[in-house]
Amino acid sequence: MHSVQDIAREIVAREGGYVNDPDDPGGATKYGVTLGTMKRLGLDLTGDGRVSDADVRRLTAERAAAIYVEHYFRGPGIDRLPEALQPSVFDMYVNAGANAVKVLQRLLNEMGHDLAVDGAIGPMTVAAAARAAEAAPDLLADAYGIARRNYYYALADARPASRKYARRRDGGKGGWITRAEEFMAPRFRLSEAEHRERTARWA
Repeated sequence: MHSVQDIAREIVAREGGYVNDPDDPGGATKYGVTLGTMKRLGLDLTGDGRVSDADVRRLTAERAAAIYVEHYFRGPGIDRLPEALQPSVFDMYVNAGANAVKVLQRLLNEMGHDLAVDGAIGPMTVAAAARAAEAAPDLLADAYGIARRNYYYALADARPASRKYARRRDGGKGGWITRAEEFMAPRFRLSEAEHRERTARWA
């Protein structure tokens, strides 16, 4: 498995540079780090006494990767999960916050565990994930990837403004879907035809 630092650098590269998409609730973002996150962490990179869009623009790739490791991997306790799950949960946590953990908790409940779906990685979630990994060591990461993909599709079903993240203009898979599928075995990825059928009802 890649080191957590490698995964963080891959996330930074995937997220890209500065954007401020009006359809993105996160607002101004660079390397996937939002203005809201920088305010929460007090990252006044310009030294002007406030955290603003200018600080987002000044963020470096190295600083962004360090933020991910500290606040999106170790902070929420993803390092306590089975190794096979860590890359995808980490990547989704950057993209969707605590919803990444809720997706895992719902999946574990479907597998027969009894967890509160609260988005927090506590002892019960850690223990349930460990048992699930022991029972299905070759499939748990794929099952999580599928559940993650379903979450993105459902989000786009409910929020038309988000559909461009799940489906490209030409009808192909959008960034959310290809991102989820990077963390699952090829045999579990949807074909282009299956993706188009899943999104056909979208305007």
